[in-house]
Amino acid sequence: MFTGQLALMIAAIFAGAALYVSVAEQPARLELEHRALLKEWIPSYKRGFAMQAPLAAIGSLLGVLAWWQTANWLFLLGALVLVANWPYTLIGIMPLNRRIMAIRPEDAGASSTAMITRWGPLHGVRTVLGLSAAVIFLLASSGAMTR
Repeated sequence: MFTGQLALMIAAIFAGAALYVSVAEQPARLELEHRALLKEWIPSYKRGFAMQAPLAAIGSLLGVLAWWQTANWLFLLGALVLVANWPYTLIGIMPLNRRIMAIRPEDAGASSTAMITRWGPLHGVRTVLGLSAAVIFLLASSGAMTR
């Protein structure tokens, strides 16, 4: 059961970080002028990715291990929901990320701001996936709906 609780903890950390970006960081950065917005978004995204990608992978592995140990299908479901961030990010968000990161700060303008604005709701899906995985792991850890 300890493995499942670790999966819950990792999913909660992932969800908390994603939620912070969605409700605090993204709205605050959108108040910046074009150049400052782009200069803030690029390193912020890189650091966020470096933190959240391993969390999604580790939390998912722990969820699969907890499922294997307990046979509680909710741990497997939580692992799948959490790891869904990887393909979603690579397929759904990464093309836009690459376009944003290719813009030089001196070329920032309305179009770069529009792209970063469009990025926000896309990232919101990651927030929903993280929160959903955390809730599923919580249900699994509490013994709800076993087998």
